[in-house]
Amino acid sequence: MNDILLMMVIPFIVACILLVVKNDRARGPISYIGAALIIATSIWVAWNYHGDPQTFEVSGESIDLLMFAIEAILGLVIIYLGIKHKKPIASVLGLVQLVMSVCFEFVFKEGIEVENGLYIDDLSIVMILIIGIIGSLICVYAVGYMRDFQEHHADEKDRRRWFFFLLFVFLSAMYGVVLSNNLVWMFFFWEITTLCSFALIGFTRTEEAVNNSFRQLILNLIGGIAFLAALILLADQEGFLALDRLLATPDALVADWLLVAVMLMALAGIVKSAQMPFHTWLLGAMVAPTPTSALLHSSTMVKAGVFMLLKLSPLLYGNIGGDMVMAVGGLTFLLASMAAISQSNAKRVLAYSTIANLGLIVACAGVGTPEAAWAGVMLMVFHAITKSLLFLCVGTAEHHIGSRNIEDMDGLFARMPKLALIMMLGIAAMFLVPFGMLISKWAALTAFVDTEEAMSVILVACIAFGSAVTGFYWTKWLGKLACVVRDAKDIEDTVRPQEWTVLGSLAALVVIVCLGYPLLSDWLVVPWMDIAFFPEHADLALMETNNLYLLLIMLVALVLIFVPFFGRSKTKEVPNYMSGVNIDDLSYTGSMGAPVNVTLRNWYMEDWFGEDRIRKVGEAVTAVVIVACIVLACGGWLR
Repeated sequence: MNDILLMMVIPFIVACILLVVKNDRARGPISYIGAALIIATSIWVAWNYHGDPQTFEVSGESIDLLMFAIEAILGLVIIYLGIKHKKPIASVLGLVQLVMSVCFEFVFKEGIEVENGLYIDDLSIVMILIIGIIGSLICVYAVGYMRDFQEHHADEKDRRRWFFFLLFVFLSAMYGVVLSNNLVWMFFFWEITTLCSFALIGFTRTEEAVNNSFRQLILNLIGGIAFLAALILLADQEGFLALDRLLATPDALVADWLLVAVMLMALAGIVKSAQMPFHTWLLGAMVAPTPTSALLHSSTMVKAGVFMLLKLSPLLYGNIGGDMVMAVGGLTFLLASMAAISQSNAKRVLAYSTIANLGLIVACAGVGTPEAAWAGVMLMVFHAITKSLLFLCVGTAEHHIGSRNIEDMDGLFARMPKLALIMMLGIAAMFLVPFGMLISKWAALTAFVDTEEAMSVILVACIAFGSAVTGFYWTKWLGKLACVVRDAKDIEDTVRPQEWTVLGSLAALVVIVCLGYPLLSDWLVVPWMDIAFFPEHADLALMETNNLYLLLIMLVALVLIFVPFFGRSKTKEVPNYMSGVNIDDLSYTGSMGAPVNVTLRNWYMEDWFGEDRIRKVGEAVTAVVIVACIVLACGGWLR
């Protein structure tokens, strides 16, 4: 158990050191050593604790009181900041949560103890590896990126100490979320991630950053209040606050008040994973420096939400709670994919794509069967690696070409060839064979078809149309990157070494995890499902035997993809043909004898898929679904 506690504490110690150290030259080595220790301890814990779930006897009234005191202080800070920045909704929600926390601590929680405070299973290990490896690499990338960032903002006060402190505290809090068996502790770490992301989004302190940070805070406070309400129900009705005891409840007994509690926790997960109608906070996170976007969108904040839902997945089988989660996830996947079509801002495309893919994972969790959960976990892994890679690529490109607009990426293959190739690998991994995202989507589709629920028809339609839309917007971006402009100046030598190290590592991870797809499944995912799910739901034998076939298909396809790029081409190189009146590759002489520039621009269809139109539809429909399902569940409880 000491190694688990050490893994949780190391990021916090590194954060405190970085907060104190002002020397920029020392910040890099401290971050590198800290990241290396976090990665090493994460791999060590994963290796030693995979297999049967384990709980650890960690408890104490002093720990509970300390956490409550910190929550109370942070609640008062939220109320103060809401008043200071004239955000009354934030202050009101902060006050509501503070009052609920006091009532829970001194009324409902009284006399309830959770002896086994920590819990680890194979799903926790998957999250530990995502947090430890990808989160740490993002922190390493941030060292070089934030130097460039400060150079571009030289007239502003250097606040990088605070930035790196928040990054590493974020990692520590995420470990707390995925390892807590005491649901009160999980709630504490859950709220710490909310406040860290609030501070990171508002880091630049511009008006837009402040507004977006408060939007994130307000929406996640709603999720926090739902989580706290679930804890009050569990304490008041049954008298326990242990996650392992909740998950051990037979699915036949998930009814009435317990179903309401599970649905409230699921609602907290829906908010944290940025599902409609709560998705706008994730879009607003783009104003923060790129490492923040990568951290929130890939390995930490949003993954806490889907982790919660995948944990609860066995309890969502065949009930109204599962219907609520499936409907919200499926609709979010379809509508967010459509909204991405109308975006030319690369980070905004990635944000909508993130929301869409999280929606697919959420829908998988709502089905409540092992096959669907398997697809959800694999999607979570591939999404974490690929999206962090793409966000960091866009950040590097923005610093060097001065834009994050996809239309400005013409000729990137000539100006920054290595970066363009890595970015193309990341995009291909999102929607092409043999990469795991497509295989996992296929598995999700199969699981939905096999589900004997009325909702499955809607889910299949959402995946079919959403996947087609996904291919459309990724292909547009891929085409821009593949465009080659002659005589373009190579500006790649100005990219910092830390950025290349992280981008290369993540690109290698994309390929390694693709090739190790069956090993990951057999080692962690299938064993977790064998224990977590009730055996009558499904037979996992077919899933296990198909892994070898998947491996062979992916190995062959991966080799064939790169064959055309080897060797010298004997094809004659000729200029673009423009009716024989070329001036150069990108201009020609027009009918009136004047030079005309050639422009190649993508089709965005704003009139059909404008984000305002999609947002209104998505928010209205999903809000109605959530409210209706919770009201029906409460009605059954009260009856």
